[in-house]
Amino acid sequence: MPVYVYEGLETGNRYEFEQRFSDAAYTHHPETGEPIKRVISAPAVIFKGSGWYVKDSKSASSAAGKGEGKSEPSSQAAD
Repeated sequence: MPVYVYEGLETGNRYEFEQRFSDAAYTHHPETGEPIKRVISAPAVIFKGSGWYVKDSKSASSAAGKGEGKSEPSSQAAD
């Protein structure tokens, strides 16, 4: 079940409640009766890694030909 964050209108305290999608939003705290409102918050999803979407979208043939056609710098050019 999803967890929703509510804020007390009088105290400013924040509460978390598990509710079904079909349940109506609380207008009062179920235990204390304090007026509350639902707070919109950022989802707890974090994408970590260095370019996982870039690595997954390349085909094997383009990855194999990656180094072709490039010349490597030589130490003789600096003389």
